[in-house]
Formats: sequence, structure tokens, C-alpha cells
Amino acid sequence: MHELSIALSIVEMGIEESNKRGGAKVDAVHLKLGRLSGVVKDALLFSWEIACQGTTLESSRLEITEIPVVVHCENCKTDRTIAEINNFLCPVCNAPTPEVMQGRELEVTALEIIE
Repeated sequence: MHELSIALSIVEMGIEESNKRGGAKVDAVHLKLGRLSGVVKDALLFSWEIACQGTTLESSRLEITEIPVVVHCENCKTDRTIAEINNFLCPVCNAPTPEVMQGRELEVTALEIIE
């Protein structure tokens, strides 16, 4: 389960930031998670509890914003959100849409720190 190693990396980053602030407690970590990131949200949330034990992030929340897959349709000349990640066709004109504009994100966007 690679979600545990991802959780551990995020916790490590949070600890570094906490240490810069004199060991302040991290209350929440905000994360953007794209549907094409290859990360299973529930597995990451489960791993979060384990990764935080005994750190300044213990009892912190992992707030995940799920990012949909958006592709560019050359036929329509616009970006479209697709519902199925196994079907890269424009939902309007049904043309193949291989150009992914968003949906691969795995990005920490903010930390809530209690000082």
C-alpha cells in the first residue's frame, strides 16, 4: 500500500514546518487529490492515522479535496470534465480526448497550525 508512504511523506513535511515554529501542533493538512493520481482516498485516510502517531500531527485532520479529470476536446475547442476515468471521450461530441488538463494532482495546499 503506497498510500502509507505518501502519508509518511506528508507527515514528515508537516513535522518540518512544525519544527520551524517551535514544535507547534498541526491541526489539519489540506490536500488536493486528483482522480488520476493513483492514490486511493480511503486508504490514504486510514494510513494518515498510523503515520501521525507520536508526532506533532497526532490527532490532526487530513482534509482532501478531490479533483475531477478535465480533458481538452480538440473538436469542441474547450475543456470538459469526464465522469469515467476509463473513457477518455468528450462527453458532448464523443471525440477522443487524450490531453489531460487536470486530475493528476497530489498536492499539499495548506497546513493549519496551532501556535
